[in-house]
Amino acid sequence: MAKEMQKTSMFIERNPGDYENGDICKNLDDDGRPKRTGTWVTASAHIITAVIGSGVLSLAWAIAQLGWVAGPAVLMAFSFITYFTSTLLADCYRAPDPVHGKRNYTYMDVVRAYLGGRKVQLCGLAQYANLVGVTVGYTITASISMVAVKRSNCFHKHGHHVKCQTSNNPFMVIFACIQIVLSQIPNFHNLSWLSILAAIMSFAYSSIGLGLSIAKVAGGEPVRTTLTGVTVGVDVSGSEKIWRTFQAIGDIAFAYAYSTVLVEIQASI
Repeated sequence: MAKEMQKTSMFIERNPGDYENGDICKNLDDDGRPKRTGTWVTASAHIITAVIGSGVLSLAWAIAQLGWVAGPAVLMAFSFITYFTSTLLADCYRAPDPVHGKRNYTYMDVVRAYLGGRKVQLCGLAQYANLVGVTVGYTITASISMVAVKRSNCFHKHGHHVKCQTSNNPFMVIFACIQIVLSQIPNFHNLSWLSILAAIMSFAYSSIGLGLSIAKVAGGEPVRTTLTGVTVGVDVSGSEKIWRTFQAIGDIAFAYAYSTVLVEIQASI
């Protein structure tokens, strides 16, 4: 009889401590999983951490490369894409009914429930490729930031006439090793304290960037902006203009890496 119960998806092995007054349902949700403890506060912290990531710090440079026409247009385009995909994923959290249907706990579960077949593999391939790209982007961004801090300390110590050249590679390896260790932590919904701390940090470095920009403008230094971005022949060459344009678009896309974790955030509350 026990073997037959283990074969069914509804049977979940529980410790004796999970039973309270003989009623295990007090510790379980309607799907048989441990009861969720997330709230709108923890979900908001997760969202803020995902939306206001380090990618926002490169948006000013990206707008400077694209100009006041293409820059905001690209921002609005990616905003619309993120809004559409986020709304779609939120509605697909339960299947087939969006209110009482079976919960889908991951992006792949959503695809499997609504599309199925070969499309699950193709979409999974695209998702993991996107996750790898975002991870590489964060690794590069973190290493550049750490090198910038080290160079700043070098300038303060030896003066700005010193080159203070530092390689990014050791910092990439350090950050990647830390990420590998931290990625082993299970149960995303139990990391709300970390997301709250990260949300505070997100507001902190965004405020620092905003303050430095205001100080730069208030300092009276001439700042030239154009409708088309950096000027070919004045600021950059033609090939550099093309390269910087694609890099700016990539930086803006990197700043909108939110919808990939939306389902996991929704599953925590």
